[in-house]
Amino acid sequence: MQVTCAPRLGRREAAMAECLSEISNTAGPVEAKEELLDECESVWKQMEECQSKLMLLGTETLLPSDAKLSLLMLRWKALTVDFHQWQARNPEVISTNPDVLLELGKEELQKVKNDLEMVLSTVRSKNKQLEEDLKSLKTRELNELKNKVLKLKTYKKELLSALGEFLDEHFPPPEEGENIKKKNSLAEPVVELITLQEILEMLINTLMTTPHEPYITINESFWPPYIELLLRYGMALRHPEDPNRMRLQAYHK
Repeated sequence: MQVTCAPRLGRREAAMAECLSEISNTAGPVEAKEELLDECESVWKQMEECQSKLMLLGTETLLPSDAKLSLLMLRWKALTVDFHQWQARNPEVISTNPDVLLELGKEELQKVKNDLEMVLSTVRSKNKQLEEDLKSLKTRELNELKNKVLKLKTYKKELLSALGEFLDEHFPPPEEGENIKKKNSLAEPVVELITLQEILEMLINTLMTTPHEPYITINESFWPPYIELLLRYGMALRHPEDPNRMRLQAYHK
């Protein structure tokens, strides 16, 4: 664990005063404080020596390109050796006094706690904002979807109305005489033939609601000329195994 006694080099007196102020607030004995001050003094000397070396390096004159490259390579090798040495070293403890270490540990734990509380508060605030944004997005998308469905229903109604007008004009309903009567009994009612529009609507609705099973069953209410018309012009297809069933041609695929 490290203790920072000053923000920068070159301000030794202010740093030592700040460090002394921090140590005076701890609850450890006087011996521990003096020991920590001595260790800070030793660290400061090492830092001043490093600063002096860096200043000397900064005042070097420019060398020719080849010589400068060689010098940089030597420095790089030296830094690589130092890097491996620092990696192999074990972290040094500033003080072995348990009272000092206890106070420093408490201080670090308090800083970590404060940082975590700040992060937690930020995360909660972001989560709340995300929930509000998601709620607004769902509401907007739901309203857009409802509007699209309403427009589709209106468009479908208009298409069916136009289809009905076209069929009424060009394909009128079967005549009354075309209705088929049951031969077995005169008491049974006449089978009413449905219009071509009704057949098409059945085919369309079946295809849209159950696309996996789009076939409808042909019964006596289907006028044979209408069935032949739909099959001949490719508007409908018979079931490959059951001729009494047919489906609408899938134009939308």
